[in-house]
Amino acid sequence: MIPSEPNPTTTGNPATQWLAGPNPGKLGSSSAQLNRWSRARVIRSGRKLDRPAQRKQEQHTEVDDQQLHRLEGTNLSISSSYCSSSSSEDGTGGETEETPGTGKEIFLVSDGSGRTAEHSVNAALGQFEHFLVDRGCPVNTRLFSGINDVDRLMEIIIQAAKEHAILIYTLADEKMANSARQACKTWGVQSTDVLRPITKAIASHLGVSPSGLPRGAPGRKFPLTENYFKRIDAIEFTIKQDDGALPENLPKADIVVAGVSRSGKTPLSIYLAQKGYKVANVPIVKGVELPKSLFLEVDQNKVFALTINPVMLQTIRRERAKSLGYVRDEKSNYAEMMHVREEVDYASKIFAKNPTWPVIEVTGIAIEEIAAIILRLYQDRKHGCSMPTISKLY
Repeated sequence: MIPSEPNPTTTGNPATQWLAGPNPGKLGSSSAQLNRWSRARVIRSGRKLDRPAQRKQEQHTEVDDQQLHRLEGTNLSISSSYCSSSSSEDGTGGETEETPGTGKEIFLVSDGSGRTAEHSVNAALGQFEHFLVDRGCPVNTRLFSGINDVDRLMEIIIQAAKEHAILIYTLADEKMANSARQACKTWGVQSTDVLRPITKAIASHLGVSPSGLPRGAPGRKFPLTENYFKRIDAIEFTIKQDDGALPENLPKADIVVAGVSRSGKTPLSIYLAQKGYKVANVPIVKGVELPKSLFLEVDQNKVFALTINPVMLQTIRRERAKSLGYVRDEKSNYAEMMHVREEVDYASKIFAKNPTWPVIEVTGIAIEEIAAIILRLYQDRKHGCSMPTISKLY
């Protein structure tokens, strides 16, 4: 049931008591220094961007803590990214005054996995990259997936009102969507229904009413099509071919990706595999010969080269080494700038000797965008579109 009027002083309603608290519970943050390329790449791929946090420690009331614990215990699937935020007290109860650079909240609500809402928001955020990067990433996104009852939906909307968040939702059930719309209006929450306009347009075009059932709901049929099994085969093949394994199978690949270590070959390959393409990736290491089958048996129109800025590559390699627990070792030059530049130059010379390989610049580019470039070129070549006879940088 939707509250008829937002009354912060109402008692007996735990969700309303939580809203009445002076400060919303924050789930914490961490910090890291990334250069502008790295920040842009993270934002455009929708991953977490950590920044130095400068927050005042505030006392939470007992009700705040109890209700935060209650929400965390409701099996809501929450995916959060937090950036720096600043708060100021005006002496009237700890209200937070929003200023440029302060974190803006975006709540994503879905009755399924939330994939549609995430992709839509990430695509939209890409239009504000200049602001997000230069002003310190003032956007915090939280995903609430599997929301299939009104009570849980109301808790999220009330929390959105407390945190002055915008609510983006994809709810297949029209009653749930209407409840969300009415509750957001009641509580003064800005909201957008991503699914409804598209669903209505397609329903009108087909002349058929939508089922109103979310993905995975009982009653929805998912036939095991040829494309489904093709994707499974592609994923299995790609995993086995990772990092240059089984070079004798290179001719069986639909797409071959070549590049230096940490240029994004593996995540790109897996992403393409999920679209049904068998992908093999070949690492380029200075002093190590590439497999002969890459040149003699593989259709050169299927090979795509990745290049990356040495400064960015060094940053990625250092983070990778740190995550694996490696400390600086004089015996290892994996993340040393001189070695990084030599490997990038070595790879560039190989690309120049193979002019049919398109060279894709991946610095600051999301995996999805790199994949889109590769698939566009792949389809152009497959359908006989003309391609330049010299290496071209994309």
